[in-house]
Amino acid sequence: MPYTGSCHCGAVTFTVAADAPTQAMTCNCSHCRRKGFLLTFVPAEQFTLDSGADRLTDYQFYKHRITHQFCSICGTEAFAEGKGPDGSAMQAINLRCVPSVDLDALAIQKVDGASF
Repeated sequence: MPYTGSCHCGAVTFTVAADAPTQAMTCNCSHCRRKGFLLTFVPAEQFTLDSGADRLTDYQFYKHRITHQFCSICGTEAFAEGKGPDGSAMQAINLRCVPSVDLDALAIQKVDGASF
């Protein structure tokens, strides 16, 4: 069953053509730690940006492998774009921007991104 998400103001909306995840990743890198992300990763072909392409602003840091995209109105980063370990296009979904996901029910995997 597809799930949807958005930035805080609703200008940027998306749909993921997959079941809502039961697990999420949290990372202690400087970026994720400051923003408090709970992330899941999906193949790019499962992701559809429904609205707000004209409202997105990009941010890259460190090795510039991930394009962090945030709403230029409210500043929320609902998703990012990058490549998986095998080189395939992926979307990182900020599950805090998906209202239908019960965040307290997620199994959380901790990643030591600060050591990368």
